[in-house]
Amino acid sequence: MNEMTPSFEQWRSLRLARIERALDVALPPANTRLHQVMRYAVLGNGKRIRPLLCVAAGEWAGAPDHALDAAAAALEMMHAYSLAHDDLPSMDNDRVRHGKPALHLRYDEAAAILAGDALQTQAFMTLIEGELAPLQCAALVRELATASGSAGMAGGQAMDIESAGAHPTHAALEKMARMKTGALLRAAVRMGALCAASPTENADIPPFPEALERYASAIGLAFQMVDDILDAVSDSETLGKTAGKDARDRKPNYVSILGLAASRAQVEQLRNAALAALASLPSSDQKPAHRLAQLADFIAKRAY
Repeated sequence: MNEMTPSFEQWRSLRLARIERALDVALPPANTRLHQVMRYAVLGNGKRIRPLLCVAAGEWAGAPDHALDAAAAALEMMHAYSLAHDDLPSMDNDRVRHGKPALHLRYDEAAAILAGDALQTQAFMTLIEGELAPLQCAALVRELATASGSAGMAGGQAMDIESAGAHPTHAALEKMARMKTGALLRAAVRMGALCAASPTENADIPPFPEALERYASAIGLAFQMVDDILDAVSDSETLGKTAGKDARDRKPNYVSILGLAASRAQVEQLRNAALAALASLPSSDQKPAHRLAQLADFIAKRAY
């Protein structure tokens, strides 16, 4: 990188501001209570890891900003919907999210359920209305739907609920993590690259670089491991959500199964695998993938 290249923090700050603007535009104005609840669930919250991964992959692939705006906003709305539902008493029963009262406590359970439902559909509407070529839009919708449904995020959450009091194998724990958390993070990388896809390609998901697939897979699993570590070692104020909740709810996670030191070691192994995957991208590919590498470092260092 030359002297004119923004640092990671400069790049992250600029991109976060753009993502926030894209979300503000994509969400309905706060002219009804439901719309107010939706905006409370999304705006000004979180680290925006999924949108940032999408943007970083899109920058590597040469995607235009308008396509990345739509994909990044859709990803974050889908993520926010999942949190609104996960926090409900019938699910994880959490009282705090991003340092604020959880949606069902700030409003009520019905409002949280409806806002989550509406955010899910708004995510797809954002892609449909995002000035994307029809076939490109179809590929992005398919990617987001696959990652969010029974084979991805929703299925992983079902496994998580069913795991209370159980003692899963390492393989079963990894499967749950890859579905519950990893699927949407993997989709973020894939959707960023898809934003650069030619509109003349067919409606099937275009071929995806195998090295980038390995990166996405590693970073998705590492993120869940870091989340498990933070649940065990951090405090609620730092996390912005209830710490130590997995242990209290008797839910297995990487720390309870492997231990803290081994979990941190695996995060480092996954970080190295992600960086090695990026280094193996063909030199003829569009741009250096340094932002994706920096995001891998950013995610992994939170474990310490």
